[in-house]
Amino acid sequence: MSEPGCEVVRTRSGAWAMLDRASGEVMHPIGGPLLEAERLYVAPAQLEQRLLAPGAAPLVLLDVGLGAGSNAAAAIRLRQRLPIEARALSIVSFDRTRAPLALALAHEHAEAFGWSGPAADAALELAARGRHAGRSGLDWRLVDGDILEGLAAQPGESADVVFWDPFSPGKNPELWTLAAFRALRRVCRAGASVHTYSGATAVRAALLLAGFCVGLGETIAAGKRATVAALAPFELGEPLDRRWLLRLGRSSAAFPADAPPDALARVQAHPQFESRA
Repeated sequence: MSEPGCEVVRTRSGAWAMLDRASGEVMHPIGGPLLEAERLYVAPAQLEQRLLAPGAAPLVLLDVGLGAGSNAAAAIRLRQRLPIEARALSIVSFDRTRAPLALALAHEHAEAFGWSGPAADAALELAARGRHAGRSGLDWRLVDGDILEGLAAQPGESADVVFWDPFSPGKNPELWTLAAFRALRRVCRAGASVHTYSGATAVRAALLLAGFCVGLGETIAAGKRATVAALAPFELGEPLDRRWLLRLGRSSAAFPADAPPDALARVQAHPQFESRA
């Protein structure tokens, strides 16, 4: 079974994953969707601890690049395991198409992408109506269409956690620019964290230029680390340090195309690096 523009394929690890035919990119290509959603997004975001922390307001998660929905599925399954009195989870997912989600929800694929039980019911409602509202501590909304336009329509300082998981900079460059991360910074409130699989130097530099503090995320493969961003360096486990700055100065692909001419000087003056050896 397939949907227009996508199909389910088996990766080298043996896990099933979603292939986007137009870009040629596989979503969660290394360990498969279940493993990567947990290792790169849910666990580093400390989602369980945040949901169990005192607070009446829902925890707002921006799921940028819904795809087959595995990142959202992992977050939803976690919330469903927690006591009913834990904080509600409000997810806002962004994507241009619902086709990968529809394919992932097909009976023969659902388990491989994390869709079963109440989580699958919520996803089926989201795919059909664009909204699953107010049951079992979950409110889930889908923003269709251009992701940057969708972000621009979000309230300022409204997000607690961001899963930034669009296609790679080579295939979807507009979502890895300084402009994109400035748009993201506007919607992040104090204490927010951003999690992405990309460890590209230009991506990290763009986040710094946009006003984030940036650190190393989980290990993806030998010599490759994901990226975590926050609004203060003390909120990062492994902030980038001055050794990274030296490598930035030598990089042949240090900045996104829309970086200002004095980008290097701006990054060097970033408060994150003031007292780090």
